[in-house]
Amino acid sequence: MPPDLRSGLFALLLFAAVPAWAGAQREEALSANVASAMRRSVTDANAPRLVFDDAREGQVWLVEMSRRLEKRIPDPWLRQRLLTAIQYEATRAGLDPQLVLGLIQVESGFKKYAVSGAGARGLMQVMPFWVRHIGNNEHNLFELTTNLRYGCTILRHYLDIERGNLFRALGRYNGSLGRADYPNLVLGALRAHWQWQPPATLRTVRLEGAAPQN
Repeated sequence: MPPDLRSGLFALLLFAAVPAWAGAQREEALSANVASAMRRSVTDANAPRLVFDDAREGQVWLVEMSRRLEKRIPDPWLRQRLLTAIQYEATRAGLDPQLVLGLIQVESGFKKYAVSGAGARGLMQVMPFWVRHIGNNEHNLFELTTNLRYGCTILRHYLDIERGNLFRALGRYNGSLGRADYPNLVLGALRAHWQWQPPATLRTVRLEGAAPQN
């Protein structure tokens, strides 16, 4: 087989829609205020960037998370682009980026074009009805940044509904509220693969450079 044809077939297999384990968020009525706030969130088109108080910490985080993700996404550029977008969108929504990494691992296995049996799409397995409720027809849930923006906005919405109860918010996200399987899977992935603390050397430098406390 000619190399060009072989490369093309590989790309087709790599990016074809694949089934996902995920369940599905349930369609529900949104108040006008909530819908408006979520709509503003998903239409923010700012380019993703690392959001850290200390830029050095951001680079250390990116290198470490890239190392952990290497087996799933071999291309370094793609890994860094994805991780930067995850960290930006999670932080923007007031979420722990490590939690979002665990959720993506469970929802789609980091497959950009994953599709669940219920029709949820992309990395964070977002149901298409959300585009109708809070987005517009130009939003493509298979586009990396759009999918992450929707997913983080939706999880933030569920956390607000559940008054910060992460276990119940994760159940809502998966459409399995009240059952333990899905929250346990996400939190287990977080603990096993994605937990992270800045290296002690960075924490020491930060403390040494801090203003004295009165």
